[in-house]
Amino acid sequence: MDYPVKPVVLPKDIAKAENGKLDATVLKKIDGGHLHHLAADAWQAMKVAANADHIDLDPTSKWDLYRPYERQEALFLSRYVDKDNGSKVTRKWKGKTWWLKPGMAPAGVPGTSNHGWGLAVDVSGASGKRLQWLLKHADQF
Repeated sequence: MDYPVKPVVLPKDIAKAENGKLDATVLKKIDGGHLHHLAADAWQAMKVAANADHIDLDPTSKWDLYRPYERQEALFLSRYVDKDNGSKVTRKWKGKTWWLKPGMAPAGVPGTSNHGWGLAVDVSGASGKRLQWLLKHADQF
């Protein structure tokens, strides 16, 4: 199934910021982690709407909200190696090619993740009725 992917428009208050290096003043604490304050408000409103339809929405972890650069780097290094291991999934970073380790889910190159802007949430258990609800309603938020 193809999922809709919308381009991200950075809020004005982070337009000149570096990915993963946001000032704490633009972040809002939610669900054990943080999001950009506008995304946090939208996420909270979406959770309320989903709950009214008997759907619970939670992030998979606090790091699947705002992800500081150091965390993006640690995640990347835990999933990729800089030696050809035959993987068809590769990334370019720091002037080198990196190969995905067997059994690992792909991750973005540090500094390129929408999590680094505080504008993304990995939703726990996003399948079945929960996924259908998100596909139908997420654009409203």
